[in-house]
Amino acid sequence: MSTDVLTAAPSVIPAAPQRLTPNDYASSQDVRWCPGCGDYAILAQMKKVLSNLQIPREKLVFVSGIGCSSRFPYYLETYGMHSIHGRAPAIATGLKAVRPDLSVWVITGDGDGLSIGGNHLLHCIRRNLDINIILFNNRIYGLTKGQYSPTSLVGKVTKSSPMGTIDHPLHILSVAIGCEATFVARSVDVYSQHLGMVLQRAAEHRGTSFVEVYQNCVVFNDGAFDYATERESRAEWTLELEHGKPLVFGKDRDKGIRLNGLEPEVVTLGNGITEKDLLVHDEKAPQPSLAYLLTRMHYPEFPEPIGVFRAVDRPRYDEQLNAQVQMAIEKQGPGDLDALFREGDTWRIE
Repeated sequence: MSTDVLTAAPSVIPAAPQRLTPNDYASSQDVRWCPGCGDYAILAQMKKVLSNLQIPREKLVFVSGIGCSSRFPYYLETYGMHSIHGRAPAIATGLKAVRPDLSVWVITGDGDGLSIGGNHLLHCIRRNLDINIILFNNRIYGLTKGQYSPTSLVGKVTKSSPMGTIDHPLHILSVAIGCEATFVARSVDVYSQHLGMVLQRAAEHRGTSFVEVYQNCVVFNDGAFDYATERESRAEWTLELEHGKPLVFGKDRDKGIRLNGLEPEVVTLGNGITEKDLLVHDEKAPQPSLAYLLTRMHYPEFPEPIGVFRAVDRPRYDEQLNAQVQMAIEKQGPGDLDALFREGDTWRIE
């Protein structure tokens, strides 16, 4: 009795896709910011978040305007555009509208985004396009060497305000909430874990995510956020928001925020005051009233909230726009661009 021996080719098992590390998202360009600049910390956390999410590099686009923060696209191994002053939201809108499959990020600063770019920023937020906007706020113009910006505090002495600025600062999170933003958050450059969490939440949100990052400019506005970063004062002057939890803060977790009529007030726990008397954070509240109230809490009257202020769902501009385009194609056909150019009245100039 003979036995046929069948010789089969070895099974070909496709190799598992290589997991991207933070370094895989780093470009070959030398990172050029001033030594000690907070931008380095933001870049480091961004690369970690992209690695956590494993977004393919060819599906990522970073669009920036003009300023120190706007060098960001150079330092990431993704697609990117260093665009014109204040217009990054407009460019990102066009890109996301025609390529909804891409993960689009806008990197801007308090000068770029809130002065010449203010109008573009507002309309991008209200449309609820599915993009992520990260605004670096150092309360100064850094790239142009130290003029006051829209977020500089009253009385700030700079090269363009030698007697102290008389402009009232713009509180951008209040403006974002007023524009019906669906995701609003704040973090601080040196809060590594917190910043990473906020950036990841922003990336996972469907709709416009707007994140303000307090960022120290070591050359022209060093120490602007010392109250929020120094070990001795940080716990007393920041309030970390947690969904569904009361607003408690302080080194000993013995202080909180409650409402006195329609106004927030700081109280000390004890002597009859308990956590049940405090405001409870609700980032998913249908109405933005509480989120807006939190954006009005500023040092030194209040501890400044950090974390996610609001995270709600609403129809997205890019999704609805592409649905309308598809409906038009189904009703009228794909169209003929050449015929469109030549239809109607035409004339020749001799």
